[in-house]
Amino acid sequence: MEIALAALVILIGSYVQSSIGFGLAIISAPLLFAINPLYVPGPVTLCALTLSLANTYHHRKAVSLKGLQFAIAGRIPGTIAGGFLLLWISHDALALWLGGSVLVAVGLSLSSIVIRPTNPAMVTAGFLSGFMGTSSSIGGPPMALVMQHEGNDFIRANLAAFFIVSCVMSLIMLTSIDRFGSAELLICLPLLPSTLVGYWLARKTMHRISHRKLRLLSLLLCAAAGSGSILSVWL
Repeated sequence: MEIALAALVILIGSYVQSSIGFGLAIISAPLLFAINPLYVPGPVTLCALTLSLANTYHHRKAVSLKGLQFAIAGRIPGTIAGGFLLLWISHDALALWLGGSVLVAVGLSLSSIVIRPTNPAMVTAGFLSGFMGTSSSIGGPPMALVMQHEGNDFIRANLAAFFIVSCVMSLIMLTSIDRFGSAELLICLPLLPSTLVGYWLARKTMHRISHRKLRLLSLLLCAAAGSGSILSVWL
């Protein structure tokens, strides 16, 4: 039952991310943490890497390295900082951090904040993505916020390309601090097919679903997951 629930959560997250560019970790991390804390952040990050490889290949013609180099430069110190956070944060504190990160991401997505993808903005977004992504597996929102006014294909392609580098960095850091090993890899393996099924379903059906409706639904799911993660500490 645990594996089936986790696979379903990953499938939904994969579908959303393949459709709008990000969302797998935001949706899945709080829920998977409630099922089994071992799922976060390593296994979720590996699923995100698998999905990002598939999405980057699909949108490869729209990938642009311009700007991503600055985001990657900021990502390096952010990854290190996120790894150090995991060395001392407690189980309950991580649940609060997960929930808070999700709710902040939802708030930013609903806000009218306009941030242009300048070089300094990309460096800052890269740092925040590295810090949040390594510590909680939720690294998409800072980059999505900077890119949100670009074209849909550009967003999907370049977020996916950035996530490939990001996930590799995070997994290396998690391995170095003993937060991603054989146990995490073992429970992640059943989730990888669900990741690809979510990707496949999105490719087949996303043209039939309003981008606006899918985005609003994903934000509602994120808000519920984030709130649940916070409430679990107090219940």
